[in-house]
Amino acid sequence: MTERTRDLGPAPDRGGRYLVGLIGEGITASLTPAMHEVEARRMGLDYEYRILDLIELGRPATDLDAILAEARSEGFRAVNITHPCKQLVVDLVDDLDADAAHLGAANLVVLTDDGLVGYNTDWMGYLDGLTTGLPEASFDRVLQIGCGGAGAATAYALLAKGTEQLELTDVDEARAEELAARMRTHFPTRTIVTLPHGELARAIPRASGVVHATPLGMQHHPGIAFDVELLQERAWVSDVVYRPLETELIRRAAGRGHPVLDGGRMAVGQACASLRIITGMTPDRDRMERHFRALVRAEEQSVAGGSAQ
Repeated sequence: MTERTRDLGPAPDRGGRYLVGLIGEGITASLTPAMHEVEARRMGLDYEYRILDLIELGRPATDLDAILAEARSEGFRAVNITHPCKQLVVDLVDDLDADAAHLGAANLVVLTDDGLVGYNTDWMGYLDGLTTGLPEASFDRVLQIGCGGAGAATAYALLAKGTEQLELTDVDEARAEELAARMRTHFPTRTIVTLPHGELARAIPRASGVVHATPLGMQHHPGIAFDVELLQERAWVSDVVYRPLETELIRRAAGRGHPVLDGGRMAVGQACASLRIITGMTPDRDRMERHFRALVRAEEQSVAGGSAQ
């Protein structure tokens, strides 16, 4: 986080209009603009959401500071931040929400008259999903597979939710150890351990819930992270992937009667939290959920139709 020494210049007069953006690479197909704009319109707001794709702009992630300054001068009220800028932006804001500081990543920057304020709504979105999607779940002993950017947010949310023992594993063991150390700092009374990836088969039967936080299962990265037959009878399964909503992991786990949480819950939850922070108003989360799932279904049908031709 930087000191408040930059010359921000006068804040533009934005009136009652909300101009918001998304900064990242390869994001032209993002569903976030539609989620924000439709819900904001239903809330009676004048709201425009623009994509600022670094690839299309022909600019590197190292230009993020300049892009933020340009956004402010153009009247943007806020920007969401995604790969590869979530960690970079932490050092560029003037103030950082405590949870974002704990995670070392921000995915929302609010452009205020006094400077740039960073937040992390990814963990908020996942916590929302756990609360609304798994109301009867046990968090006694949770196993998480994957410790990258999404995994940091899910681990933080799991511990905030009350997970007593969190077991972390990743093909990059150093990354798992780094995440475990970070989480122990903020949740010193919880048991947080790492496991070699080769010990999954032994760890899964012990877990009351299993979280999958890697890209495996995405439309262009098919596969399944583990054998669901290893799960204990009452264990729940969560997947952060939402394209498709029903990954092979979710389909198989649900087919065996396990409670499941698909990646759509996290996607909607973080968008809802972002919209609330940006506007100071409370969006209709269930309405956003229905809209999001309709968007994904339409997208999946379009892909299926194209494949059939």
